[in-house]
Amino acid sequence: MQKWLQNLRLGACAATVACMLVGFTGMFSRLRFVFSDPLEDMSHGWLVPIFSLYVLWTQRKEIREDAGAPSFWGFLVCLPCIAVALVGARGIQVRLEQLGFIGLCMALPWAFFGRRLAKRFVFPALFLLFTVPMSSYLDAITIHLRLFASGTAFVLLRGFGVDVVQQGTAIVSQGAHPFSIDVAEPCSGLRSIVALMALTAAYAWYTQPTWKRRAALFACSIPLAVLGNVVRILSICCVAAWANADFALGFYHDYSGYVVFIVAIACMVACGEVITRVCGRRGNGRDARCPSCGQDTRHPDNNGQDARCPSKDVAQTGKKLVATVVFAVVLCPLMLFQLMTPNPQITEPPPVAWPASLAGYEADDVLYCQDEKCARTFLASQIPGETNCPACKAVLDGRSLGENTILPKDTVILKHVYRSYFDQQFLVSAVISGAGKSSIHRPELCLPAQGFLMSNPMDFDVAGRPYHAIQLNGPQRPPALLAYTFFNQAGVRTASHLRRIFLDTWDRSVHNRIDRWVMITVHVSAPMGFALDRPRDRAELEKFLRQIGEKLP
Repeated sequence: MQKWLQNLRLGACAATVACMLVGFTGMFSRLRFVFSDPLEDMSHGWLVPIFSLYVLWTQRKEIREDAGAPSFWGFLVCLPCIAVALVGARGIQVRLEQLGFIGLCMALPWAFFGRRLAKRFVFPALFLLFTVPMSSYLDAITIHLRLFASGTAFVLLRGFGVDVVQQGTAIVSQGAHPFSIDVAEPCSGLRSIVALMALTAAYAWYTQPTWKRRAALFACSIPLAVLGNVVRILSICCVAAWANADFALGFYHDYSGYVVFIVAIACMVACGEVITRVCGRRGNGRDARCPSCGQDTRHPDNNGQDARCPSKDVAQTGKKLVATVVFAVVLCPLMLFQLMTPNPQITEPPPVAWPASLAGYEADDVLYCQDEKCARTFLASQIPGETNCPACKAVLDGRSLGENTILPKDTVILKHVYRSYFDQQFLVSAVISGAGKSSIHRPELCLPAQGFLMSNPMDFDVAGRPYHAIQLNGPQRPPALLAYTFFNQAGVRTASHLRRIFLDTWDRSVHNRIDRWVMITVHVSAPMGFALDRPRDRAELEKFLRQIGEKLP
């Protein structure tokens, strides 16, 4: 290969990589805040790209040897990756940006140096998936992990003779050492699973010679992390029941995770040794077949050196190498275009206000205690004029402590209570999203943690407005019902959370506009229970929703 052609290709590739790094500066900046956010618990994200670079450094000799002819197919794969990244940048979807970036980490080597070298980048690029924040998308898994951990610990504690009861994700004991332990979201084990998966993937890469054996060891990380978290919750409960609850929920709770994680790592190493003993220690020799001609590339020549495949030299013609300049000319502007993404326009929220009175119903306000240990709920009519909790003297607010703590500050929440003549209570809530995307979430993700069992989901329309309803059942509680719907300032109405997310991302990406979505929830309870399959209850719900709908945009 002529020297100037080789330099031409290296220069075109370097320029493209530089433009990619500059174009993704917004993603890097957002990830910096994600990795530092305690709620995301993504501190391991700082180490992931370092390990990926280390893997490439250890294979630098093989990378030089595997450099082949440029590939037009690799160039074509770069285009959808850039498109996904652009949609993510304009839609403020850092996860889409990351997927586009990871795809480019595999497609660019393919485009400039061929498929054989691109294979060397597959694992380092895929390892970057551990930097993708998935906590908000894995809430459905989180709640099941919380219920599994608390349920397993509850069964084992009862087997040990500890007098405990399970209330949702909480374990409560009124024995000699009373305690109440709630398996909250940080204790679900999901974070341990992600961290252990990343560690296992790195360990499997260097200890297992084949992809199948690496995958088998990698799959072991999930049950090991779940088992370790269950053991941790069980040990906290045992210390609280047989020693001191304050010590168990304080010092022991803070440091028990490290011990369990060390045990999980030891089990990971043991699983790797089992796989090695079962499958043998035979290594995976490097593939000696040339992707161009399919023949062995290790035939020794007359000097005893490895002979180069003749078809490889034929493939690396000057015409193909010059094509890399075309690749760079097309790809560089597309990547730099991400820097030109203008700030999206934030629309005005729809006018929402609950009426002070409703025909056939008594209206009231709901107030929440802001003390974490008390956390009681009151109706304004029960404590007229009070601004502090009658029980603990903490401040009362129209939003719960969790809503004030977790939701973005620009989230608007409006709540009101209406009581019918049949003593049915309708708690209506309007959540108006802000500039972020975490103001609204599906109620199905938080209700199980409160001890509710969901059943009989149903979709129905009332006066042209779609609703999704769920039957709620809980221990020592009469059956209740929750119905919800979404709409925005553009007049879009839907009861599908998935459709709402798609429309929101579309407007952010294509129209550069942040819609102000509103989620309306109606929680219905009654002394004798409330069920949608009872004609009288169904009629009463539709009557109430019809009147409320008349007050909504």
